[in-house]
Amino acid sequence: MDLLGKALLSGDRLRLLLMFFHAIAQTVAEQEVENLSGLSTSPGKDIFVVRENGTTCLMAEFAAKFIVPYDVWANNYVDVRNLFLPGLPLGLQGRWAPSLQALPRPQLPASSPQSLQALITEQAEIALTRGAEVNGRCGHNESELQVFWVDRAYTLKMLFVKLLELSTGTFLSWQESHNTSKGSEATWRLSKVQFVYDTLEKTHFKDPVSAGKHTANSHHLAALVTPAGMSYECQAQQSISLVSSDPQKTVTMILSAVHIQPFDIISDFVFSEEHKCPVDEREQLEETLPLILGLILGLVIVITLVIYHIHHKMTANQVQIPRDRSQYKHMG
Repeated sequence: MDLLGKALLSGDRLRLLLMFFHAIAQTVAEQEVENLSGLSTSPGKDIFVVRENGTTCLMAEFAAKFIVPYDVWANNYVDVRNLFLPGLPLGLQGRWAPSLQALPRPQLPASSPQSLQALITEQAEIALTRGAEVNGRCGHNESELQVFWVDRAYTLKMLFVKLLELSTGTFLSWQESHNTSKGSEATWRLSKVQFVYDTLEKTHFKDPVSAGKHTANSHHLAALVTPAGMSYECQAQQSISLVSSDPQKTVTMILSAVHIQPFDIISDFVFSEEHKCPVDEREQLEETLPLILGLILGLVIVITLVIYHIHHKMTANQVQIPRDRSQYKHMG
C-alpha cells in the first residue's frame, strides 16, 4: 500500500512538473516581438510588431524624436552682486546657483569670492533610431508598446486603451461595456506615454547639472482617437508634452508619419482600414479643392459656349425684321 501511495505521489509530482514546463513554454511561444524597420522606405521611420499566438496583435509604424531641456553651467563667471537684491523672493532673482539649493555649487575662484556661475538651459534632440529593441503586450482592452535604444539609455512606453463612448458623453472600459450596446461607439486611443532618458549618455548631453536617469510622463492624455477595428494614420507632425522628473522641465515628443493599430488586426502584418487624422484630411481637401474648382469653372465655360453656339445657329436662320420703320416700304 505504501509503495502504491508513493508511486501515485511521484506521478502527481511529475505531472505537475510537466504542466509547469508546458505553461512556461506556451507563454514564451505565445508572444513575439519584431522590429521591421528595415522594410521601411523612410530612413527615419520604424516599424514594430507584437504577435501573440502566431497572430499580429499590434503594429506601429512612425518616426519619433524628443526635445529634452537640461541645465548646464555657463562657461564664463558672471558678477551678480548688482543683480541679487536683498529682500526679493528667490524665484524672482533669476536662475542663479544660490536659488537652487539642491544643485551642487561650482568652485569659485579665490580672487573673486562674489562671482557666481550662471545656470543655462540647453536642448537635446533625441531621435528614435533604427535597430531599437522592442517589447510589448496585447489585451482585449489594453495594449502596450515598449521601445529601447542606445543601450537602453532611452525607453519609450506607449499605452493604448479601448473604450466605449456612450451617448451621454461618458466612457466605459471595454470590459464594462458588454451589457451596453445602444447609443454607444467603441474607440481606441493612446492614453499614456512615458519616456525615460539618461543624461549621462554623452551623444546628446554635454556636462548636465542633473546627471542620471529621468522619467517624463504624459498627463490626462487622449491622443490618436480612432474607431474600433480601424488603424490610425497621420503624416503630419503631432506634439505631446511630457512632464519630467527633472524639476521644471517639459519634454516634447514629436510624432510623424504615424500608422498604428493596437487592437483588432484581422490579417497578419496588414493594417485595417485607415482612419485619417483631421490635419491630413484638411490638407487633402486643400490639395483637391483647387482641382475641383477648376473643373467646375471649366464645365461652366463649356456649357456657356455650347449655349452661345446653339443660340447663334437658331438666330442665324430667322428673318431679320428691320427695326427702323422707314425700311418697311422696301418690304413686299
